[in-house]
Amino acid sequence: MSDDVQILIARLMAHQTLLRKDKLVTRALSDEAFRLDIDGRLAACGMKLVDNVYADHVTLALTRDVEPKVFGAREVWQNNNIGLARDGVAMLVVLWALIILPKRERQAAHQPASDDQNDMFGTEKPMPSAQDTSIAVSYRALLTDFGDKLGKKTRMDMNLGLLARYGFIERRGDDIAEGPLLDLLMDTDVLKERIVNGALYDILKQERSGAALLDLSPSLTEE
Repeated sequence: MSDDVQILIARLMAHQTLLRKDKLVTRALSDEAFRLDIDGRLAACGMKLVDNVYADHVTLALTRDVEPKVFGAREVWQNNNIGLARDGVAMLVVLWALIILPKRERQAAHQPASDDQNDMFGTEKPMPSAQDTSIAVSYRALLTDFGDKLGKKTRMDMNLGLLARYGFIERRGDDIAEGPLLDLLMDTDVLKERIVNGALYDILKQERSGAALLDLSPSLTEE
């Protein structure tokens, strides 16, 4: 008979992601013995459960030590393990910076995207979910601001299609919204440091410049 650990792992493998509020996921995040059993079984297969408090989903990823055995030497799979070209990687980084960084700031401040500014009582609120704090990016604005750096319309459309297929983003008409994996499979520590202190900060926060966006080569593996 299947046990709950087996069922949860099988569902994650079949569906790629599950919501944090899913009954078995909630148990995995709160029941230490249950989580240890999950981690042990996944580790035996070179995998691990990936979650963070800022994301509404959880997923599975390879552990660092087995990545080279699965994807080859680092110089072979270069800067990511999903086959994106450099302009695709750059677009992923830009979208992460435009969507996830502001979302995390709102979550840390316990401020939903539609926060009521007239809350006179200032009651303490729980950290809002990604769904309540994540704001979409306009495709037209992205094309206008970054089209020349991200391969222009044809390449942008192709890469956006790939990112949507992989679960990093969702397309909603003209809007590009956070997908279930955008805040899970990006190396946040590396990316944030490069964005805050690097050339991408100037592109995002100041007037557009000729900074070489494609020189960024972040790892797209799990945290």
